[in-house]
Amino acid sequence: MWLKFEQRPEPSRAMRYLSPLLAVALMVASGMILFHLLGKSPTEGFKVFFLNPIQDKYGIAELFLKATPLMLCAVGLAVGFRGNIWNIGAEGQLLMGAVAGGGLALHFHGSASPLLLPSMIAAGALGGMVWAAIPAFLKTRFNANEILTSLMLVYIAELLVSWLVHGPWMDPDGFNFPQTRLFHEKAILPIILQGTRLNAALFIAIGALVAGWIFMNRSFAGYQMKVAGQAENAGRYAGFSARRTVWIGMLAGGAMAGIAGVSEVAGPVGQITEHISPGYGFAAMIVAFVGRLEPAGIFLSGLLMALLYMGGEQAQQYLALPYSISKVFQGLLLFFLLCSDVFITHRLRWKK
Repeated sequence: MWLKFEQRPEPSRAMRYLSPLLAVALMVASGMILFHLLGKSPTEGFKVFFLNPIQDKYGIAELFLKATPLMLCAVGLAVGFRGNIWNIGAEGQLLMGAVAGGGLALHFHGSASPLLLPSMIAAGALGGMVWAAIPAFLKTRFNANEILTSLMLVYIAELLVSWLVHGPWMDPDGFNFPQTRLFHEKAILPIILQGTRLNAALFIAIGALVAGWIFMNRSFAGYQMKVAGQAENAGRYAGFSARRTVWIGMLAGGAMAGIAGVSEVAGPVGQITEHISPGYGFAAMIVAFVGRLEPAGIFLSGLLMALLYMGGEQAQQYLALPYSISKVFQGLLLFFLLCSDVFITHRLRWKK
């Protein structure tokens, strides 16, 4: 008797949803081994990394706070990923959304208008869409690979933010730190849970998830994206526009990433700095795939990814480990997800 790896007659629906759970379990098990190799108690490591961050009300609020930009970016990326539009530049689109929305707050500093915050959110979405429109145009006009163009634009966005906070937007009273002045209180998202930093951006993220579900599962445009992603030739035969698919996929990702950027600068950060995001735009790709490109799954996987960020902070503080250990856990999650996804289309069988 021996094991044979063979293709399934049709993809397994059960494994499609069990795969993320298996990946999470393998990530946790590998993490325990990693803690042991680093000379730490696996039990203590598990407690510090996964339980300590959410042991009180403030910790749970921080979990949702960090999950908010991840959910926003991921639901926008999921729209494009369903149509095989590989937007890898959500991090840059997030930064440009923060610049657009934050620039509005700086320009109208001191304004008490109730329209300021909605205008900042709209400007953030527009800023992200403009940045995403560049690879969309290059794709539809010159057939340039959107993976490369969107990724390269991330570094341009980072340099642009750095130039702004070191130059024209630097706070004159900020002791030469690379940051803008603090936003006026009317340009800050309201707190929704007293004693914490959790703000109204969470409601925006939940609304985006609901809108994403309606678009992807109940609209004709969403159906076109799905067909184009699963069977490109069938979509072309049905007359679905490939150009339209590219533009919808890229602009949806850009808009949501831009709003995520505003949720950071008008939320816990309260100003524009060089380090607006700890990599939410890149981590959101993992969130989207662990969530199976479904809004409900993205909600849960966004919370998981936020927990990994918080676990890295706890491990740095209590276990004297580098904060980058959270990146290791993110990489393990993606690695095991890709491995587990193989069993959606293949299986192991005993053969004589």
